[in-house]
Amino acid sequence: MVTVALDVLGGDNAPGSNIDGALLALEKSSEVSVLLFGPEGKIREELKKRQKEETDRLRIVDAPEFITQEDHPVSAIQQKKESSIVKGLMAVKSGEADAFLSAGSSGAVLAGGQLKLGRIKGALRTPLATAIPTAKGVSLLLDCGANVDARPEWICQFARMGDIYAKKLLGIKEPSVKLVNIGTEDEKGNALIKAVKPMLEGLQDINYQGYIESREIPEGAADVIVTDAWTGNAMLKLYEGTASTLVKLIKSAITADFKSKIGALLIKDSLKETLKFFDASQYGGAPLLGLKGLVVKCHGNAKASEISNGILQCLTFVNAGINEELSEKLQADSLLFQKDIAK
Repeated sequence: MVTVALDVLGGDNAPGSNIDGALLALEKSSEVSVLLFGPEGKIREELKKRQKEETDRLRIVDAPEFITQEDHPVSAIQQKKESSIVKGLMAVKSGEADAFLSAGSSGAVLAGGQLKLGRIKGALRTPLATAIPTAKGVSLLLDCGANVDARPEWICQFARMGDIYAKKLLGIKEPSVKLVNIGTEDEKGNALIKAVKPMLEGLQDINYQGYIESREIPEGAADVIVTDAWTGNAMLKLYEGTASTLVKLIKSAITADFKSKIGALLIKDSLKETLKFFDASQYGGAPLLGLKGLVVKCHGNAKASEISNGILQCLTFVNAGINEELSEKLQADSLLFQKDIAK
């Protein structure tokens, strides 16, 4: 049984969607249990509305304080010790839970993961890794928001982490790894990119295939895409915004007049499958890789389906033993990085 600590207060649709997501996950899998962190009275009230109550697999942990988006992340983690984020993370640290999931303040979740859990041995930094839909299925993008600045050796570790994640969680036997750049020619790129390239080429057991331009990503030109967090986050938000706008435009076009509505009716099933391409929530949240414990961040506007998928994602992650392999590989790579830095 894998136990997930859920931040019931996190996100725009809290607490309802978070509780609905937990209940949905419990229906889908008998191998997971959920700890609901938040104000006990409020959680009991929400469960009562749904004609549900505590069970062996669904337990309430009172966490009366709330970390808002306006709170300074580090200060909030240090001061609001009774918050759902802090208490949820501490449950992972103590072993009471195997993973922590939140749709709340990104800054607080990232800071809390670092401060309360710490990094596994060998991890230089902890990137956020998010699965994005492509024409060929899904690609993994990292870092997409955890480390604003970056060093060459950090990005090389992101590639290693992404390779392991893609193999174990996405089931890709030999994932292709590419580095984001403004072109595919060797002379393109800033100083950081040019320093990363030879280090990536020197990593063993990684299928590194060179540079990738942003326009190639939706086509599925790489399984694992690595970059610094500033670039990754900007790309991700543009990606999500474009997808959302396209879906709205398509829906608007097919309901514009009577003839369009008739056509939409004829292609309804095919269109429904096509629009799934734009739905990133089907992949759950973004794990913060390299911590001593699993922390997963969902979108702030996450609905029940994304929370449910995030909980089941935690189940798969823990059972796959990803952290154990990360620790082993990162320690081995660190010796190679030290040689490169010395040069």
